[in-house]
Amino acid sequence: MARTGGQALIDALKIHGADHVFCVPGESYLAALDALYGAQDAIRLIVCRQEGGAANMAEAYGKLTGRPGICFVTRGPGATNASIGVHTAFQDSTPMILFIGQADQAMLDREAFQEVDFRAMFTPLAKWAAEIRDANRIPEYVARAFHTATSGRPGPVVLSLPEDVLSAICEAGDARPYVKTEPSPSAADMAGLRARLAKAERPFLVLGGPGWDRQAIEDARIFAERADLPVCTSFRAKDRFDNTHPNFCGDLGIGADPRLVGHIRDSDLLIVVGARLGEMTTAGYTRLAVPSPRQALVHVHPGADELNRVYQADLAILSGVGPFLREAASLAIQPHWQQWRAEARAACEDWAKPVAAPGGVNPSDIFAWLGNHLPPDAIMANGAGNYAAWLHRFYPYRGFPTLLGPTSGAMGYGVPAAVAAKVLHPDRMVIASAGDGCFLMNGQELATAVQYHAAVIFLVFDNGMYGTIRMHQEREYPGRTIGTGLANPDFVALARAYGALGFHVTRTVDFAQAFHEAEAAKRPALIHIHVDPEAISPTATLSGLRAARK
Repeated sequence: MARTGGQALIDALKIHGADHVFCVPGESYLAALDALYGAQDAIRLIVCRQEGGAANMAEAYGKLTGRPGICFVTRGPGATNASIGVHTAFQDSTPMILFIGQADQAMLDREAFQEVDFRAMFTPLAKWAAEIRDANRIPEYVARAFHTATSGRPGPVVLSLPEDVLSAICEAGDARPYVKTEPSPSAADMAGLRARLAKAERPFLVLGGPGWDRQAIEDARIFAERADLPVCTSFRAKDRFDNTHPNFCGDLGIGADPRLVGHIRDSDLLIVVGARLGEMTTAGYTRLAVPSPRQALVHVHPGADELNRVYQADLAILSGVGPFLREAASLAIQPHWQQWRAEARAACEDWAKPVAAPGGVNPSDIFAWLGNHLPPDAIMANGAGNYAAWLHRFYPYRGFPTLLGPTSGAMGYGVPAAVAAKVLHPDRMVIASAGDGCFLMNGQELATAVQYHAAVIFLVFDNGMYGTIRMHQEREYPGRTIGTGLANPDFVALARAYGALGFHVTRTVDFAQAFHEAEAAKRPALIHIHVDPEAISPTATLSGLRAARK
């Protein structure tokens, strides 16, 4: 079994099922790159233009597959750039492994060239951060990394790889392929759920979090239908339930429908499956009382540390979403809350209707049109910004996995996430939605899309500012805006310079034609959508916010 540490590392990746690696190359892990050269029949290497883009692509891979996304970066600047993807993976509970080339061990603790103590740096951002100091332990560490990234509450793992370890001889044998461990509900758990449903008058099912697959999605549908439960989703989890289904009643994201929030407040039983009930879903922990909600709470989560962390549950069930929903789908329930569910669904349908917007472009009409035009398996990626409020309110998600968005609120995520999605699923429609500020945080990955023939359609909603911060400024300090104005390039010319197609849209009526041309081209394309700055959100204008404080 004698081989270099780099070869042992890549052999381990193959054993554990890795089929894509996202990277920016660096001299600190040349031995691993050399081993990847010999593994091209099994692992596709996607070379990115900045480590933040590479890490976001690996995170998106984890979201789409449920398997760890793999990212390689060099030490120092490479690792610090990649940290944004690790943070997103942590807050989104996404399996991911970041491998970092490190200085030779003989140089450490001297502030060597680009040296960082990666264990200290990443411990707050990852489930596990370690440094491999012995080439013979590479198979052991990598096996543990895959297990840790996928088991319990999934998340990112960071492994530091000193140069001399990668070039040293590894004589250890290979580990077996990792097996994800996932808790399941007990019979007592399910009996407790059944008893609470039997007493409920106004139940609500809340879906979100990690660990979903298509079987879990199907079991959630069966459970909701048999029990006639109204269903909503947590922040950026709208693809956990078909939004066109009569049991779907909205999402508890930022700017949630006040009527949905009212239904949650008036419910007498919340069944929360997979969601952490974090700050965004609970509107700063105000939608439910802390620590004991007024409603009876059944909380299902695969991470023991999440249960009763903020909210004390009446029934805390340590379980992955799949095992729980498999049992829940077979429960015999006698629902008697049809009117309750129907009222919540009617409010959801009304909330999803396009609204008026100032200027020539109405984003609500654009996303409603996309909902009617795109196939159910189309993947929609987005970063952060007020443009996303239009997307998540007016675009109906109908399949899984189709939503790539960071619950961490990281700007710059949508572009690289969409590129990763198209690389993985070249036959599916993939759309990246971005604001002007969001796009330019990782817009360089348009070059990666062109290089790998990833025919993503990039939608850039340009209002010439960091819109979310401007909105907060106008609300809190009306008329005293600073630091939010943007002087943007001609995005169409920029796209063409990269080798992509480009289209300008200044009126809503022109969008469909531009999209059809982009779709027919079968190559990366960017649609530059000029949005009136007044159209700051679906429920407010800048001037209205300013006037409200006078």
